[in-house]
Amino acid sequence: MVRTQFRCAIYTRKSTEDGLEQEFNSLDAQREACAAYILSQRHEGWTLLPGCYDDGGFSGGSMERPGLKQLLGEVEAGRVDVIVVYKVDRLTRSLSDFARIVEVLDHAGASFVSVTQAFNTTSSMGRLTLNVLLSFAQFEREVTGERIRDKVAASKKKGMWMGGNVPLGYDVVERKLVVNDAEADQVRHIFARYIALGTIAALQEELKGQQIHSKAWLARSGRPVGGKAFSAGALAHLLQNRTYVGLVHHKGDYYPGEHQAMVAQATFDEAQALLEAN
Repeated sequence: MVRTQFRCAIYTRKSTEDGLEQEFNSLDAQREACAAYILSQRHEGWTLLPGCYDDGGFSGGSMERPGLKQLLGEVEAGRVDVIVVYKVDRLTRSLSDFARIVEVLDHAGASFVSVTQAFNTTSSMGRLTLNVLLSFAQFEREVTGERIRDKVAASKKKGMWMGGNVPLGYDVVERKLVVNDAEADQVRHIFARYIALGTIAALQEELKGQQIHSKAWLARSGRPVGGKAFSAGALAHLLQNRTYVGLVHHKGDYYPGEHQAMVAQATFDEAQALLEAN
């Protein structure tokens, strides 16, 4: 039987969260273009389903995306006939993941369409073209990843701070680690008391009583993070962090950092010897 009605679902994705707080963002632009395309195919029986399947801040190199998982679940349940995307790399940038998605679509008798590239997986030529396109998309992703890794390695060898969780005792100002004097006093106190007490358990209990907590900061979403009593693991990590003696770590090697040290090397070495002995 020839299908005369096609239930369409729009999928949108953006790799980073930058700009998602705007009233009209990249996901909205993708969705608007896809909705207009579906409307143009109204004479073919295309109708837009009301659900939204968006993944803001998720890479196309993995299928671990809540919006995509929900959408594929709808396809498997037989509630979606066509997935509509702005560009094919919004759906995936991985050939292996593409094969898995096509398998799900085939099993459900569904297909997907890219509105800017006029690709449709219902034809063998469309699949061949998509495979070629995805090969280039995957190549581009891998080359970009290599460039980023090389840049990070070169920058760290120069002692530059390249992001990550900011250690207690420092703040980030213009992408550089700057000593936070109040927190730096706490860090030096933690090292001194560990050496005096001799165990992390005793140190943990004392800091709890003194209301000395882990680094507190705000996530991009505005949600408060940290600022809690130290766990034993967090204290061990702090006591082994060579950032405090002015070094930058990269893949097992350490380089002199641009930032200011806040713990004397002799104090740090004494703490390491005690950690190892324990």
